Amino acid sequence: MKSISCLVTLSLGFLAEQALASCGHGTSLLERNVYTKRDTEGVTKRSVAISTFGYLGTQGPTHWHKLAEKNYACGNGTHQSPIDLNESSATSVRAGKVKIQIPNVESAEFENLGSTIEVVMEGKGGVTTINNKKYDLKQFHFHSPSEHTFNGEHFPLEMHMVHQAADSTISVLAIHFQLCATESTPLLKALKPTLQAISQPGSIAETGPLDFSSLIRKFTSMQLLTYSGSLTTPPCTEGPVFYVASKRFPIDVETYNAIKAIMKFNSRFVQNVAGEKNLLSGL
Repeated sequence: MKSISCLVTLSLGFLAEQALASCGHGTSLLERNVYTKRDTEGVTKRSVAISTFGYLGTQGPTHWHKLAEKNYACGNGTHQSPIDLNESSATSVRAGKVKIQIPNVESAEFENLGSTIEVVMEGKGGVTTINNKKYDLKQFHFHSPSEHTFNGEHFPLEMHMVHQAADSTISVLAIHFQLCATESTPLLKALKPTLQAISQPGSIAETGPLDFSSLIRKFTSMQLLTYSGSLTTPPCTEGPVFYVASKRFPIDVETYNAIKAIMKFNSRFVQNVAGEKNLLSGL
């Protein structure tokens, strides 16, 4: 089947505060909050603030606009993400139009936000150039199942690589993954050994070496689909532009199950056609 920081220090105890960690985490839309804490034996540990929203029940997507006033767009915005990708909802971009430069790194911080798992790339030198405009790679995170659909079809996993330009505009490179018995994307396999270390929300660990070369080569060789949408998590800010790979990348079953077991279900439902009434408007 082939297809395919804000830093706060606490002297004692454990942090109880939470932050609204979202797809815009680590950008100007939402500051990343990391805390140090010293246990009773004097050992200092670091943790990241976790989300105050969820994906089930009254904390889920149908209630996000009720959780906080700043989440107004979640229930009233008219250009929300994710969407069903098809010929009328997105524009095709030729291969090579988006240029990506991400140096391989010896390690990066890998964290569990409660709402997703995220690799922090701030300061690592990752840059994507679109129409001669440069966007710095801030982080990449995951959603399972995929948030965007292709002509109504979901896939097991979706990765969002969140970038920000000097003028604060946001671009997101999105990749969908399909289960495959014969191959897997090296970048995801490289994250697997560190997954258990971030099994608890708020935890932070260091990855091993990360090689982006095969992912970049594949992404830049295929047609992309683009549209202007929103963050797919609170506060659902509109304006981010998505560039979605038109073909799926492979992931092996073992790596996918390891990611899913920690991250759980974290997918927002497909939104209305851009420009039309929000599906939750008036509810």
